[in-house]
Amino acid sequence: MSILEVSPRLRSKAVSPVELTKECLARIESLNPVLNAFITVTAESALAEARKAEAEIQRGQWRGPLHGIPIALKDLIDIAGVRTTAASARFKDRVPEQDAEIVTRLKAAGTIFLGKQNLHEFAYGGSSILSYFGEVHNPWNVAHIAGGSSGGSAAAVAAGLCYAAIGTDTAGSVREPASQCGIVGLKPTFGRVSTRGVIPLSGSLDHVGPLTTSVADAAVLLDAIADDKSEPAAGITASPREPSPGARQLRVGIPRNYFFDELDPEVSAAVEAAISVVKALVAAIRELDLTVNSDRSLQAAESYAHHAQWVATSPELYDPETLRRIRTGEKFTAEDRQRLSTELADERRRITKVFDKVDLLVTPTVPIPPPAIAPLKENSDTLRPTELKLLRNTRPFNVWGLPTISVPCGFSTTGLPIGLQIAGPHYGEGLVLALAHAYEQVTDWHNRKPPLS
Repeated sequence: MSILEVSPRLRSKAVSPVELTKECLARIESLNPVLNAFITVTAESALAEARKAEAEIQRGQWRGPLHGIPIALKDLIDIAGVRTTAASARFKDRVPEQDAEIVTRLKAAGTIFLGKQNLHEFAYGGSSILSYFGEVHNPWNVAHIAGGSSGGSAAAVAAGLCYAAIGTDTAGSVREPASQCGIVGLKPTFGRVSTRGVIPLSGSLDHVGPLTTSVADAAVLLDAIADDKSEPAAGITASPREPSPGARQLRVGIPRNYFFDELDPEVSAAVEAAISVVKALVAAIRELDLTVNSDRSLQAAESYAHHAQWVATSPELYDPETLRRIRTGEKFTAEDRQRLSTELADERRRITKVFDKVDLLVTPTVPIPPPAIAPLKENSDTLRPTELKLLRNTRPFNVWGLPTISVPCGFSTTGLPIGLQIAGPHYGEGLVLALAHAYEQVTDWHNRKPPLS
């Protein structure tokens, strides 16, 4: 069940948080050896949290729709007393003393933490192949990637190992694995969700967001973790917008240039079919051109600045390919980072003009279905070019800082998921969720379950 389906049953005491947690832990024990979605499973503390939630609900102290719901976190997000590794030998024994801000918020909502999920090392990639703890496998076909860098989170949600997960997204690392695993992934407006207590990749581009089985569940989790005042959204001055009552008044833009280039034919067919469905749901659809800045200098510069001390003292603790990627930012000075940050703020101001003409943008999430793991491992020279292609359509929305969601919209002939991406104006999560929910309600893609589930 989705969170919003099981939550009323928890509140009415028809089911118990302990029962749900035990079921999830049993599924993790059964399926994680194949998927490798979890790095750390906190079974003992999860059951203690479940018993506490059960007692509170029995006393009538229900906290809301997340109370008693078992979820998990990408292993970049700090939980006090639980190791947070970033899937790297550098942090394999790291145990933080404080909770991340979002963990504090989720604890207040009564969620149960099942553990920490596998990822691409330090989130610097889109495949989740490079991990000190081994690669993540896709539950639709374990010979294929689950996407990245939040690959373990997406695989776990798709396979039913948890009711939801929280990931991070610097260039698409929530939406791309969501698309690759056939679930929902939401990247909020930059700065709307705090990154305090989250190991950074690139502070100007990092976002934190939920991975779920339904759009409504994503909205519930966003409501729990969002804090508009937590951090300034660089270059954004718009006020938060009220949630839209529906999709019927929306004007949707289709940016054909860049986002529809070199699509796999099956992705193209699925997305065109999805656009036809969207057309019947909204007031208008119009095609437009967007200028896309694909420069990755700021990410490289900020990533290197964060890692410089460790690269200098213990480079052997990184995977060689991760180390190579980090060192691409070595040439940038502090002045370069300031200049690039100013340019980013300009980009974020410029994109607001697009929303004078349309309310939302719709694109394919990922240009190709999930690649097979073996060829990427056999020929390492193909890994980074493949990841850059996987992240090509998601990365611009991190640059712009726009709220963006991926929802399932089809499958390849080999049974691999395909995603549709919907983006809105800064603080326009209500609009994004309205169209995503409307599309979900008239299609059946989100109800399909992978063989390994």
